[in-house]
Amino acid sequence: MNRKNALAADLYCITAEDYSLGRSNIEIVKQWIAADIKVIQYREKEKDMKKKYEECKIIRELTKEADVTFIVNDDIDLAMMVQADGVHIGQDDFPLEAVRQLVGDQMIIGISTHSPEQAQRAVKAGADYIGVGPIFKTSTKKNVCDPVGLEYLKYVVDNISIPFVAIGGIKESNVLEVVHCGAKCIAMVTEITQAQNIGKKINDIRKIIKGMEEK
Repeated sequence: MNRKNALAADLYCITAEDYSLGRSNIEIVKQWIAADIKVIQYREKEKDMKKKYEECKIIRELTKEADVTFIVNDDIDLAMMVQADGVHIGQDDFPLEAVRQLVGDQMIIGISTHSPEQAQRAVKAGADYIGVGPIFKTSTKKNVCDPVGLEYLKYVVDNISIPFVAIGGIKESNVLEVVHCGAKCIAMVTEITQAQNIGKKINDIRKIIKGMEEK
């Protein structure tokens, strides 16, 4: 996995089994892969570690076969055990430099950021990419900070050289605002996991993104 191309994708999909209309993470991941999603993050805060491990082993096999980048949220040991392509950490997790010492030079490390200062620190610490958000209000994630809005996104577009993914409350109805600010990679959770027809939802979102890029 080339760390420099950590976010070579338009959409970055994140699991949320509680918001998947009764479908399992494995079912959802299979549909994402069928829809040509190229970056998938496993994020399940409430499941026990054994269940997470079992799911991630299967998802690793599916993503590897399909040449899809697989990121594990927070659980560094889990990411290493299943040989994920990367791990995504938060501001309150282990320091990025310490995580790099643990995972080595090959694994992608992404980190959530909510301010210019955090973005600059992430670059200096050697992050392969940053999460930028939450752009809008979101209820998917517990204990989330207030929305940072589009202004912080614009700052990152203009001032940060490493790849980034815009995240937080992004829907089909507001994705145009995010793309208009310069975001190339966009994370969506419930907007996609709660869709009855996931393939159609992804296609509809991509039409909006492509339409903006062609202008």
